[in-house]
Amino acid sequence: MSKPDRNPVAVALAKSRTAFWGVGLFSCAINILMLTGPLFMLQIYDRVLASKSVPTLIALFVLVITLYLFQGIFEFLRSKILMRIGISLDVETMRITNETWIMSGVATNSKMQKPVQDLTIVRKFIGSSGLPALFDLPWVPFYLAIVFLLHIWLGWLVIAGAAIVLVLTLINEFITKSHIADTTRAEMEEANFSEVSYRNSEAIISMGMMANINDHWQKMRFKSMATGQTATNRTGRITSFTKAFRMALQSGILALGAYLAIYQEMTAGTMIAASILAGRALGPIDMAIGNWLNFIRARQSYARLKECLAGTIDSSSLIELPPPKGNLVLENVTKMAAPVMPGADRQPIIQRVSFQLKPGDGLGVIGSSGAGKSSLARLIVGLWEPERGEVRLDGTNYKQWDRDRLGKYIGYLPQSVELFPGTIKDNIARFDPEVSDEEIIAAAKLTGVHELITGFPNGYATRLEMKNTVLSAGQAQRVALARAVLRMPPLVVLDEPNSNLDAEGDAALTNTINALRENASTVVVMAHRPSAISAVNKLLVLQGGVQVEFGEKAAVLKKVTRIAEASPELKTG
Repeated sequence: MSKPDRNPVAVALAKSRTAFWGVGLFSCAINILMLTGPLFMLQIYDRVLASKSVPTLIALFVLVITLYLFQGIFEFLRSKILMRIGISLDVETMRITNETWIMSGVATNSKMQKPVQDLTIVRKFIGSSGLPALFDLPWVPFYLAIVFLLHIWLGWLVIAGAAIVLVLTLINEFITKSHIADTTRAEMEEANFSEVSYRNSEAIISMGMMANINDHWQKMRFKSMATGQTATNRTGRITSFTKAFRMALQSGILALGAYLAIYQEMTAGTMIAASILAGRALGPIDMAIGNWLNFIRARQSYARLKECLAGTIDSSSLIELPPPKGNLVLENVTKMAAPVMPGADRQPIIQRVSFQLKPGDGLGVIGSSGAGKSSLARLIVGLWEPERGEVRLDGTNYKQWDRDRLGKYIGYLPQSVELFPGTIKDNIARFDPEVSDEEIIAAAKLTGVHELITGFPNGYATRLEMKNTVLSAGQAQRVALARAVLRMPPLVVLDEPNSNLDAEGDAALTNTINALRENASTVVVMAHRPSAISAVNKLLVLQGGVQVEFGEKAAVLKKVTRIAEASPELKTG
């Protein structure tokens, strides 16, 4: 017996299984009620006109209006249910989808397209007119069977027409599938390039790169439009031909029906009803072809979404571990870089790093640019998983933790600081509404940024937008430092925390590290300037991702001083 699919997308859709059954039942009722028009036409021609009975006409008309009313209600309910299924899918998976997208930002080999966009495409398709057409497709044989009952010749003619339309549908799938995939990929690449250009507008404008960047972006946009236009043109040709063919087929059915009526093998009412039924039989196929581009996009988005969320861990299955105290252990940790090209060998960026830290220890990691300091920082805070070796906090590796819960016990200041749109208070509080004002102010005072913030007209309520023009680079770094030390977490990792700081900021940083260590926090500082390691008691020297020295600061500095005479790249700044 096969295991059920635990992929979050499949699980979310499985929860809507009853709703899909409801859509199927409404589709059944709708397609049966679709017989109202042909049967009314048949009765008008063969019964009312022959008998000239006005009461019969009125009774039939009232009955038909009632049936059409129910059909409209069922159509509305079906579309409403499908829309709610789409919204339910979005609600069930939006959080894990966005988390997976954010987590992919730190992966060394991530080529993930934006899964939130894929989720939006799937949701919109479920609530569109394309999916009801797929529910109506199984009813095509039902209408064909009724046409056969009216006359076998008409049945065979409609089957021949349906076969031609089906072949056109398969051709449409074959000639557009790859183009739609290329279009989606090109559109995402173009959108990503535009977003990066926006974030780097200062460099673009100041260095006269506007024309070059614009030319490159236009080439990417022209490529996405060209591939999209190719797919649209091919689908458009087939859709137009299918519609014309369906209208011609209905006229052909009328002509054949008229021929049969002339020889009294069927009545005029039967002839008209057969034409309408034939149109209804081919209608779902015609509608499916018209929505084929959206169908393929949704199908590809669904496949990417499932692949993106495959292997995600349900945090509810993880045991709630006790808060860590800050005992950090790295054992023979090795991390490989992403391959330069498919099939190429992966080069190590961190090799065989091993050390232990206890609560209250301060470790300075020194080395030249490219030595692997930032990579080691990402490994220590659990952003990356090592290919070999293990990183453990209080004896437990990070896989056993729920990431959000573990993050409350980790402070991290990345090398590139970017604050989020919102208030300064929101940023220091990590957007956690449960963080009190006292805790926010304590973190700001600890890092010496409280007076700076209260100096703004709106203080902690000062808003930071996408392009931060309120804070300088150094000020933003100090606010981010306050965010990192909020509630004095047991493990704090600072990646070149003084890169944008002045003398006052350096002094505040030293005081912060000392206060953290006195509070029994384990502090790791990636340093490029000597002032950053003045408050630590241990040093780790990296060279080319390899651990060269580790130990007490005084002893290591003596060794580094001797080595630096022969290898100046090991100097700390």
